[in-house]
Amino acid sequence: MSRQGFPRSLRLLNAGDFRYVFAQADLKVHAKGMLALARFNSCGHTRIGLVAGKKNVKLAVQRNRFKRLARESFRLRQQQLPTLDIVLLARRGVDDLDNATLQRQLHGMWKRLQRDARRFDTASAPTGTKRDA
Repeated sequence: MSRQGFPRSLRLLNAGDFRYVFAQADLKVHAKGMLALARFNSCGHTRIGLVAGKKNVKLAVQRNRFKRLARESFRLRQQQLPTLDIVLLARRGVDDLDNATLQRQLHGMWKRLQRDARRFDTASAPTGTKRDA
């Protein structure tokens, strides 16, 4: 069995990393019970940060389930995503979704992020304002 991990290099780890995305998100993608904010980075790979607040998802078991499924979905698809810092926020109603629906929603979000990042890339390439560090 191969070892499949989720190394620290693929995660947003500190408040500064999250602040970087919240300050000026280049991309926003909505799905039922979730919101993804993304900003281009210069570290050479995609990173993700997860936010599942008690206000939106009451039970710890549901917050942990959301984060576990989101990490696994991201890990499987992160090679296809452009170099982004992504903050995935759990919204009200995410705890009502079953695992299969949540996985479909996440898969759709990654596809939309990929498509929107391509559009953003081509739209801002002539001006040179695509990526600011």
